[in-house]
Amino acid sequence: MTLPMLCFELPEAVIVTGASSGLGCNLSRLLAETGTVTIGVDVAGPCEEVANVSGYVHVVGDVSEETTWQQLLAMPEVHGAGSLGLVTAAAVLDVGDITDTERSLIEKTMTVNLVGTALAMKHLIPAMIERGGGPIVAVASVDATFAEQQLAVYAASKGAVRQLARTVAMDHARAGIRVNVLSPGPMMAGLFTRHMSSASDPDRFLATRANRQPGGQILAPEEVARAAMFLLSSGSTAIIGADVIADGGLTTSFDFRTGSEGASV
Repeated sequence: MTLPMLCFELPEAVIVTGASSGLGCNLSRLLAETGTVTIGVDVAGPCEEVANVSGYVHVVGDVSEETTWQQLLAMPEVHGAGSLGLVTAAAVLDVGDITDTERSLIEKTMTVNLVGTALAMKHLIPAMIERGGGPIVAVASVDATFAEQQLAVYAASKGAVRQLARTVAMDHARAGIRVNVLSPGPMMAGLFTRHMSSASDPDRFLATRANRQPGGQILAPEEVARAAMFLLSSGSTAIIGADVIADGGLTTSFDFRTGSEGASV
């Protein structure tokens, strides 16, 4: 039996920040494999998975610098595209107590995570409006809403991204700009693995965190990337200003019980 396929349209070209690792790398690969022109932006070079994929173009640049966006808009892949999409996945994360955090680290986190997202929107929204609108996916985190120990500055930056995106969604909805927030939970990618590596017992940390997930495992970044693709697609035109939580059910309940606690489940 042949199963029916569900097909949605994607923008002709999509810009993905933070494309060199984790969610951004996986999303760039998936987009390029669909035939979508994909422009990755990162301070590092392209990730191995997409470096030689047809339709992928990589820009080495700082998302918090206006010149990066000015140069990107002049690229033929962007300038000549009939429709544009944007995913802001660039982020930095450092683990530590706020009392031990240097001012420079606070500023760096806010600059990359918040200012980089804001500048991407500032420069690309006018180009998208010229084309009749387009989708934007601002990557936040479950930490934008829920507190997580030792991640105060990161959580604050993602909370700011969440509200930036929701407000911009209201400002430009009538112009055809459709902004949504994607809030991942833990996934086996750079930021979570960095947090894990800072633990005194990384294996125990991973096992404990995986056991908290209703599905029993930490999400793969490709799973979250597919959620981003849906928000970019024509299948999600009814969704504007939403916060789509892609965490495998982690925050659905205040406590997921496995039975090992002695509870009846």
